[in-house]
Amino acid sequence: MSKKLKAAVSHHDREVAELRADRELAVEYLKAAMESLDNHDDRAAGLLALRTVAEAYGGLGAVDAEAGISRESLYRALSANGNPTLKTLLAVLKAVGMKLSVEPEHRVAV
Repeated sequence: MSKKLKAAVSHHDREVAELRADRELAVEYLKAAMESLDNHDDRAAGLLALRTVAEAYGGLGAVDAEAGISRESLYRALSANGNPTLKTLLAVLKAVGMKLSVEPEHRVAV
C-alpha cells in the first residue's frame, strides 16, 4: 500500500505566502530587515527580506514596473551582495505599499 506524498512547498514559497496573507507580519518583518541593513554582517539578510516582501506583493516583475527600475537592477540591488541606492529602496517600499520612517535608537544610559 503506497501513500501519496503531498507536494513539497519550499520554505521560501511558504514565507512569501505568509507575508502576502498577513500585512502586519510583512510590516514587522521589514522593520527587522531594515534594522539589519545597518549592520554590515547582517545586510544580506535584510536585502533578501526586502526582496521576499516584494515577491509577496506582486512579484519582482510588478515591483520593477511600478518602481521604474529594470528587473536586472532590482535583482542585483536586492541580492545578498546588493547595495541599493536610497532611490531604489524608497521605490521598492512604495511599490509594496510601505514607506521609510525614522525612530530614535534605544541606547542604554551610562
